[in-house]
Amino acid sequence: MTGGLRGRLARLLPRTLRGRLIAGLLVLLVVTCTAVGLATTAALRHFLVDRLDQQLADTGGRYAASLEHAGQGGDTRAQAPGTFGARLLNGRVTAAAVVDGDADDADDPNDDDRVTPSPAAQRALAALPAGGPARTVDLGAAGPYRVRAVAGRDGDLLVGGLPLRQVEDTVDRLATLELTVFALAAAGAGVAGALWVRWSLRPLDRVARTAERVSALPLASGAVTLAERVPDDDPRTEVGRVGTALNRMLDHVGAALARRQAVEERLRAFAADASHELRTPVAAIRGHAELALCHPGDVPEPVRHSLERISAESGRMGTIVEDLLLLARLDAGRPLADEEVDLTRISLDALADARAAGREHRWRLVLPEEPVLLRGDAHRLSQVVANLLANAHSHTPPGTEVELSLEQAGEQVRMAVTDNGPGIPPELTGRVFERFVRGDRARSRTTGSTGLGLSIVQAVVQAQGGEVEVASRPGRTVFAVRLPAHRSCDRIGSAGPSWAAVPRP
Repeated sequence: MTGGLRGRLARLLPRTLRGRLIAGLLVLLVVTCTAVGLATTAALRHFLVDRLDQQLADTGGRYAASLEHAGQGGDTRAQAPGTFGARLLNGRVTAAAVVDGDADDADDPNDDDRVTPSPAAQRALAALPAGGPARTVDLGAAGPYRVRAVAGRDGDLLVGGLPLRQVEDTVDRLATLELTVFALAAAGAGVAGALWVRWSLRPLDRVARTAERVSALPLASGAVTLAERVPDDDPRTEVGRVGTALNRMLDHVGAALARRQAVEERLRAFAADASHELRTPVAAIRGHAELALCHPGDVPEPVRHSLERISAESGRMGTIVEDLLLLARLDAGRPLADEEVDLTRISLDALADARAAGREHRWRLVLPEEPVLLRGDAHRLSQVVANLLANAHSHTPPGTEVELSLEQAGEQVRMAVTDNGPGIPPELTGRVFERFVRGDRARSRTTGSTGLGLSIVQAVVQAQGGEVEVASRPGRTVFAVRLPAHRSCDRIGSAGPSWAAVPRP
């Protein structure tokens, strides 16, 4: 119950600090004004009722005595209009009247100022103690009265009363006036408070804007310059302390990013230099091994086997070197070629190569009716498609169906490689595009995988202004590549046959 009430109150409160401060100010002002209004109206009513009681004590029962003893109760013209008088004998009201301001209020027993109290009022009047304090009694049509009883000369009870209507009217006028004044004061305080809070929170707004600008900076990679700083760093204020802490944190983050960038640049330079330097000796080793294998004389079988292994491993090492050199160049931001590319033709050629290399798989190609054209690096895009198909072939068992689909939607081209293999382990799904990550280390060694194919795919696609993502579960794995389309290219040759679907072999 308490949690639900707290939740509803939280939903009613403003979400911003400025709104909560203004709301809190208005609530405090309304509570204060309400307390002041209640206190003043209660004090005024108590004061006016005390004055009525004092008047009753001064007048006694003179008007009540004049109701049956004409001329003995004093001149009724001296009584204030609205004065009530009643005579009770043995608990029964024998006479009751109200002064209406005429000259004959107590002289004529048939005057129209005579009243008949209600039964409840008569019981209340009969219960009044002689000489006791004044009480409030509702006389029905005459309204509420302050009444006081005194003992009469004939053993009767004389009751005098003064109306509370004027007291209530005065208190109501005061309450109305206070309500009007307090409402105007609350409205003025709300406007002034909003301006004051807005002015007071300007330093905090500057801190928030600085944090927003920093959060929008690309900090994941590349050289980052954190020039943003909070201008309000006065340690004597709360916002100043927050600004000082934020500036200090930005200094630390900037230094860490600079160190990270320096390390990355050294690693890229090392990878590029090492790859470049290794190309020549690896090629030489491979050439000498192939030359030895071509010797016309008899070569012992163990020596031939060793030479074949040297040639194979040097070839694999050459592939790794070339891949590392490509990644280093892409990391360095070296631009790719910008030419007209027929992605449909690239897909056809890549699938034909994959079908020749993996006859134990079932290959399927789905293309749109028209060729898909875009601008980019044809050689690198061919490498992307080939790497995705090779990845599906290398990491799925024989008999797996692999589908390469291509479609163009608006200003975007989507290429997807889908297979119904066992899928990628969940712990590797988020790391498949990292370098040297292999799903099956043992099998990757036998199939010649370097663990760099998908890294090259991601690097090339990002360099082309696109993105690549993977979704995998047992029985379905999808690598989806999205590239910006290019519709203004002229058609390359004839469209040829329909590319809607190429049947399986």
